[in-house]
Amino acid sequence: MGKKVAILQSNYIPWKGYFDLIRSVDVFVFYDDVQYTRRDWRNRNKIKIAQGEHWLTIPVKAKGRFEQLINEVEISEPDWAAQHWKTIAMSYRRAPCFAELETRIRSLYEQAANLPSLSRVNQLFIEGLCPLLGIHTPLYRSEELGRAEGRNERLIHLCKAVGATEYLSGPAASCYLDESAFAAAGLDVSFMSYAGYPEYPQLHGEFQHAVSVIDLLFNTGGDASTFLRRRATDAP
Repeated sequence: MGKKVAILQSNYIPWKGYFDLIRSVDVFVFYDDVQYTRRDWRNRNKIKIAQGEHWLTIPVKAKGRFEQLINEVEISEPDWAAQHWKTIAMSYRRAPCFAELETRIRSLYEQAANLPSLSRVNQLFIEGLCPLLGIHTPLYRSEELGRAEGRNERLIHLCKAVGATEYLSGPAASCYLDESAFAAAGLDVSFMSYAGYPEYPQLHGEFQHAVSVIDLLFNTGGDASTFLRRRATDAP
């Protein structure tokens, strides 16, 4: 029986597709010992408020730190978590499942407030939100698994380190991934599709797929996992 792995940088309260990727594999690796990219999903994501889409951004120390890795990024303002939760609570307090999930998700923000590392904050949320979506995939950190030199070589090493036989990649990697190198290492490669997600009842205007998964959770609660099921023809 083959073992499928996905390897991806941690994001802040990611969208549902990120969690669907985790759901689709046997093991998932946080790839946080790589270059931090500014104005990306690492330290921010979108929710919906009455006025439309709204960015929630974790303030980080980036000035002059151009070469830092994701797992080296430090948070610069300790009160960010309380501010984010206040905005979330105001925006979703009328959502059908807010009362059901308020304590669980507020607790994650209370824990996050005490963490100085962006990577650890991101991982805390992802680890805490997975069970709410019925996801129990084992999660690893790349820095704990050793490393090799070269973009493809590093990924191949991580696949081997967790005993995988197949690598499920995000669709954007198709332009640079050397599938022949993976084949030579005895690894199959497949690419995730994010097409075909059904819409769900959503507050605040026109439906948007590309918002944080907490939007899905507050609006659908225990049914959230059903909205990760894409049309069969779009599955990886």
